[in-house]
Amino acid sequence: MSQSSPTVGASTYERIKQDIIFGELVPGSKLKLDGLRDRYSASVSTLRETLNRLASEGFVQAAEQRGFFVRPVSADDLTEIAELRILLECSALETSIACGDADWEGNLVAAHHKLHLIEQKMLDGDKSQKEVWKRYDWEFHQALIRACNSENLLALHGTIFDKYLRYQMLVLTYRGAVAVDEHRLMFEAALARDIPKAKATLETHIRLGLAHTLAAMENL
Repeated sequence: MSQSSPTVGASTYERIKQDIIFGELVPGSKLKLDGLRDRYSASVSTLRETLNRLASEGFVQAAEQRGFFVRPVSADDLTEIAELRILLECSALETSIACGDADWEGNLVAAHHKLHLIEQKMLDGDKSQKEVWKRYDWEFHQALIRACNSENLLALHGTIFDKYLRYQMLVLTYRGAVAVDEHRLMFEAALARDIPKAKATLETHIRLGLAHTLAAMENL
């Protein structure tokens, strides 16, 4: 195997996954290998391997004798994903706050600062950078739990967060000042090492986001 193959495979995986998350590949649509080969400049064998990997992670469905499809969306699926996110993220947050050092605090401060700046722009009416906002949102939540000392937990959480993000991008709306305040409360509680408050605020944040997304899905 050539040395470039892992790089090509990883790049193809990341590109297809991002296109699924951000809605470029529509839920329920068939993933035809010929079309994907042209779109991503990858071999059929690389594409099959990539799609099987994405199927194992729950972003793609592999239908026997019918090929590959972007996983459909549903209210029940989103609700299950949100519950799993609460379970994983609250557990990671508890350990992270207990174990976080000065570097963790510094990274958390920086992540919250970036998120807060773009949230303020959105509150002022500038909603032209929604994808940047979601990236900073992801970085903030990652910074909160980064000190949990479990790469397995972080990897599982990352997959669940990406599935949750796919729904948010599908019906992308902004909860406004309420969500900004929830982020601030989580940030302050984490720095104060107030684990119960941080976990309670995180769960509220996810549940309100779930309700907001479910309501938006009804209008699709």
